[in-house]
Amino acid sequence: QVQLVESGGGAVQAGASLRLSCVASGRLPTNINVGWFRQVPGKEREFVGGIIFDSPYYGDSGEGRFTISRDSAKDTVYLQIDNLKPEDTADYYCATGAYASRETNGYRQWGQGTRVTVSS
Repeated sequence: QVQLVESGGGAVQAGASLRLSCVASGRLPTNINVGWFRQVPGKEREFVGGIIFDSPYYGDSGEGRFTISRDSAKDTVYLQIDNLKPEDTADYYCATGAYASRETNGYRQWGQGTRVTVSS
């Protein structure tokens, strides 16, 4: 089973940019959907966006400042977040599923998450 490892989180000031990485331990073909979610403690996990067949798609929270891309040669999917805001503070998770989905139940394999903290 392919394991997923997120990285790239950190503590930044508002207005900064971050690029989060989701690296798979094995092959991650483009027909596998990879999604990004974020979660604030005490709240439900929120869909940010996903990518399948090199086509990204976004949730309401991912529009505009979020960009998802993929490097198939590295079995890696990226989440670029620009103009970070304090409300972006959360744990960010990547996950894989067979089909494009905006729901957590559409994903089977999850990473451990990477924390993003944005100060004003």
